[in-house]
Amino acid sequence: MMRIATFNINGVKARLPALLDWLRTSGPDVALLQEIKSVDAAFPHEAFADLGYNIETHGQKGFNGVAILSKYPLEDVVRGLPGDAGDEQARWIEATVVGARAVRVCGLYLPNGNPAPGPKYNYKLAWMDRLEARARDLLASEEPVVMAGDYNVIPQPEDAARPEAWREDALFLPETRAAFRRLLYLGFTDAFRATTPGPGHYTFWDYQAGAWEKNNGIRIDHALLSPQAADLLLSCRIEAAMRAGEKPSDHVPVWVELDA
Repeated sequence: MMRIATFNINGVKARLPALLDWLRTSGPDVALLQEIKSVDAAFPHEAFADLGYNIETHGQKGFNGVAILSKYPLEDVVRGLPGDAGDEQARWIEATVVGARAVRVCGLYLPNGNPAPGPKYNYKLAWMDRLEARARDLLASEEPVVMAGDYNVIPQPEDAARPEAWREDALFLPETRAAFRRLLYLGFTDAFRATTPGPGHYTFWDYQAGAWEKNNGIRIDHALLSPQAADLLLSCRIEAAMRAGEKPSDHVPVWVELDA
């Protein structure tokens, strides 16, 4: 079994003690991290290597940044989402995890897009177009593929405690949700919704206005599986309790277990 977790940590330096404790106690085989907010050279490699992880990063000073931690060897690492050579934002990393069965993992931090309309929203939609193109290529490989991370997309009204509050937000606009659905129409499976129906399941709670205490959350961290990976799916769950920890991220991990 391969246990993969995606986690927007909101700053690797700010969360390092909690992150290391989580890795020690929960022990994911693969952890896909977003918003590391660190250049590659400043990433605390040694702390993760001491726990037995192979580390690949795609960092950026003060913003964005993604990483893969894996107890298995990593091969064929790609940094940056193809399709725009001028895009300097560190939001995509992928590699093949060489376990009992090879799995291609892609860690992503999709642009927020606010304020919308505007240049930031245009960038979000263009990035999602590039994501769709990359997803098509990954499907053509006919390998197990896991595309997981902070998508900054609320797919359905049931994925928000107060959907009416997000109606004009870039995370919930019709164009955003349509772009997300196109990934599903290609043949990808939303791992969480394949195992858990209904409202009340969230991965993000704002730091403001007592959102956590009121459970005023949204589900924006997703794991999408190619058909070959979906065939291996054993379970998917949201580790909501992490949000109640000391100095928490505003996101929590999403776990996928594969028969691999």
